[in-house]
Amino acid sequence: MKYNAAIFDMDGLLLDTELVCMTAFKQTCNEMNLPFKQDVYLSIIGRNQAGIKPIIEQGYGEILDYTSFHSRWMQHYHAVVEHQAIPVKHGVIALLDWLQAQNIPMVVATSTHTALAQKKLDLAGLSTYFSHITCGDEVAQGKPNPEIYLLAAQRLLVEPYQCIAFEDSNNGVKAAVAANMTTFQIIDLVEPDTDTRALGHDIFDTMDDALAFLQTH
Repeated sequence: MKYNAAIFDMDGLLLDTELVCMTAFKQTCNEMNLPFKQDVYLSIIGRNQAGIKPIIEQGYGEILDYTSFHSRWMQHYHAVVEHQAIPVKHGVIALLDWLQAQNIPMVVATSTHTALAQKKLDLAGLSTYFSHITCGDEVAQGKPNPEIYLLAAQRLLVEPYQCIAFEDSNNGVKAAVAANMTTFQIIDLVEPDTDTRALGHDIFDTMDDALAFLQTH
């Protein structure tokens, strides 16, 4: 391995949470008699709470009371993720085990706030793989800004260019690339758009494909 550390996004990459979150969003739209605008929803994936708010407000306009909407949306979401183990995505354990065998330090850089991120990882049984987590409530600028990745590398005492970052969302990929990290994108709900593909990073359909690539390069 030519990398000194591996940094992982969490939702949609390690854990199959994006579908849970979108289902809660749709449920809230139905309860508040709002249309489900899929393009608006997909554009917020990978962002922290501060980054989500202006996009939803702009996408829905005056018909939306954001404070009430967000409160109800999170109520539905937390009712699931705080009490149930979210399924670990296929191929994740194999990749983590392989990196661990290579003595590569692993950390999480997620837009989720700290307490909830830790709970999700604990419930899923993944916490022991990671030396620490860096979360959306610890940075001023969320993804696609690179701040969270730079902070994660700083805590590891490694240079960003020595890290490999694993992401699913376009916003996350832009953050990792901007941090000057080798970036692997494993597709979840959102296909890489033209601007994201132009970044020149490696794109894989599955985590198994990413692991196979690492094992042969």
